[in-house]
Amino acid sequence: MGVGESFAAAFARSLEAAGIRMPEPGQVFVSVRDSDKPRLLPLAREMIRRGFTLVATRGTCDYLRGQGVDCAFVNKVIEGRPHVVDLIKNGDITYIVNTTEGKQAIADSFSIRREALQHRITYSTTLAGARALVGALDHAGSGTVHSLQELHGRLTA
Repeated sequence: MGVGESFAAAFARSLEAAGIRMPEPGQVFVSVRDSDKPRLLPLAREMIRRGFTLVATRGTCDYLRGQGVDCAFVNKVIEGRPHVVDLIKNGDITYIVNTTEGKQAIADSFSIRREALQHRITYSTTLAGARALVGALDHAGSGTVHSLQELHGRLTA
């Protein structure tokens, strides 16, 4: 459970309690299904504003570049090397946003998730989760402690 004065603060606390590492600015791997691409745009811009750089598979990369967002290209696992799993193994990725659809994409995401888990890289499988995590970055390590009574008192006042 995470408690805070805002959703972002509470989410940051819950991630810390669960031992999930907040990503430091670095390279973010992004690969989302077509239906998620329009909703990815503000999140991608926010990550860049926060000092992250983006690397994406062809469809996502083309979409972001077409919208004026700077993004590097990397192969899908099935497309050959170098691919995203190579970047993860080399320590080049600090955060992953990957939504899937279809049999092959789900199979590819298994190897990405496995490698991310082995390298302790934070991974979001939904855009809602990614937005929550990016919003929580402002509250990482804040350590402000509030009693439940104090928070309840604010709500009823």
